[in-house]
Amino acid sequence: MSLLDFNKLAAVALGSNLSSGFGDREANLREAVRRLAALGEVKAVSRFYDTEPVGYLDQPKFLNGAAVIETALEPLDLLRGLLGIEHEMGRERLIDKGPRVIDLDLLLYGNRVMSTEELTLPHPEMQARRFVLEPLGEIAGDWVHPVLGETVGELLRRL
Repeated sequence: MSLLDFNKLAAVALGSNLSSGFGDREANLREAVRRLAALGEVKAVSRFYDTEPVGYLDQPKFLNGAAVIETALEPLDLLRGLLGIEHEMGRERLIDKGPRVIDLDLLLYGNRVMSTEELTLPHPEMQARRFVLEPLGEIAGDWVHPVLGETVGELLRRL
């Protein structure tokens, strides 16, 4: 993806470890990607990766992926749109890092750096999470982390 202008793009992590009315974990991710199109143009979607839970361990395995979208929305509006998709798909926040039908995290928005009560960009934990970097590296390995100064691919290799 090195030909893309990353400044116009947002990277979104996708995760699911519960079945829903949409189907299994993969169906949940595919439905979330379909809904991302309401927030911008989906430019790329990674393969999906079967991963172990992190933090709260007493739950099913996750299926994780990543998407890159081009959007005219400002970062906070995009985040609110992602949270709206989660809500519409039945996400309930009962246990921190617990089981969920869908999880959408805004990882990167161009080269923006920001920290508000609602949103921190880049995502503060992305560089420590293989389940984030592996799928994102597949579709945007050349994207430079605007704080660390390393590409997603370099961050993945260091894990």
